[in-house]
Amino acid sequence: MAQQTQSASILRDNLDYTLFSWSKQKGINPIVVEKGEGVYFYDYDGKRYLDFSSGLMNVNIGHGHPRVAAAIMRQMNQISYVSPGCATKVRGELGKKLAAITPQKLNKTLFTTGGAESIENAIKLARLYTGKYKILSRYRAFHGASYGAMSAGGDPRKTPHDSQQIPNIVHLEDPYCYRCPWSQQGPDLCKRECVQHIERVIQFEGPETIAAIIMEGESGTSGCIKYPPDYLKGIRALCDKYDILFIADEVMSGFGRTGTWFGVTTHEVVPDMIATAKGITAGYLPLGALIVSDKIAEKFDDQVLWLGLTYSAHPVCCAAALEVLKIYEEEDLIANAARVGKYIDDRMKELQGIHPSIGDFRNTGLLGCIELIKNKDTREPMAPFNAKATDMTIMNEISASLRKSGLYTFVKWNYIFITPPLNITIEQAEDGLCLISEALKIADEYC
Repeated sequence: MAQQTQSASILRDNLDYTLFSWSKQKGINPIVVEKGEGVYFYDYDGKRYLDFSSGLMNVNIGHGHPRVAAAIMRQMNQISYVSPGCATKVRGELGKKLAAITPQKLNKTLFTTGGAESIENAIKLARLYTGKYKILSRYRAFHGASYGAMSAGGDPRKTPHDSQQIPNIVHLEDPYCYRCPWSQQGPDLCKRECVQHIERVIQFEGPETIAAIIMEGESGTSGCIKYPPDYLKGIRALCDKYDILFIADEVMSGFGRTGTWFGVTTHEVVPDMIATAKGITAGYLPLGALIVSDKIAEKFDDQVLWLGLTYSAHPVCCAAALEVLKIYEEEDLIANAARVGKYIDDRMKELQGIHPSIGDFRNTGLLGCIELIKNKDTREPMAPFNAKATDMTIMNEISASLRKSGLYTFVKWNYIFITPPLNITIEQAEDGLCLISEALKIADEYC
């Protein structure tokens, strides 16, 4: 009874005195989380949840890792904050480590406080470096919730702020093979109309005006849209041809999530900048990074770099990140992400044969998404793009069923995401898939 009273009190304080993101404030019922361990977290009633979305696709090493807490405390006891104009041992060590794991010739890092700030500074830096001003980006991409990052993305959460979008963002169609805008029958049969489309946009807009193209290393919350083979190589070639910078958004796909250090690695592409966050500290503390090529960095040897943040290179956050990067390597988490991801791929093929509601499953490592449909022939989605509350009845039933069963994951429109921590075992992954399979019986009734 005391635990229930405490839980109710905590929930009341949260609802009475704080605001929750992306929600109407009345009627929400968040889980009151007490603690976390590994791939699980627990509420104050002792109920265990399998975290199948790694928090918000960031708790890559799992919850409650004692090594990170110890590293944070060591740094706090040494120095908790200094101006970003000062140098610290941990800042240099983290920068050096990032240079070692990023693609070739990306050796300098500007530290930020999160993913949106990394994207914001990537846009600013692209314009500073090139002297040009337009940014090309995909409609089905989310780059963050600050004005610049939100404008660069195409996620409709920006529409309430539409009148205040930053100027000179040009959006592109997506290489969405399951729902191809050019009505092609798959990446093996098309002529890469998606790449040709981008070249036409470049020519229409004028390459002399375009500073950069932003592409996710692998698609995330827009539906894990799989790039066709050689798509990013085609984008890289266009950037080289027209003297445009290639910015890779690795906020979600970075740090082992795709079974490699970065999503672009799977495509054998070297961008000019990597904007990242989330997995760099596994969400234990806020930190982001904008990692740039030597060529870009050298321009500012003798010119002022007009970028800065109060909490840039925060020593405690850097200490957390450095320890997290060690954990990825020493606990073999990146290889485990690829191994468990392969198991999930195989199991999902079986589930597609069982559930008529599964239209498509797209996954790279442990960055995956089930797309639910009402009809396999028409591919009518279980909920439309930018679904209104009234369109989400079925998906809300599924989400409620998952929560009741003890599975926590991200459900958006007609998507169910599968993005567990990288330390998940095959047995734990199977537990989660079984719970999803049970919940999909609800969707099957509408097919």
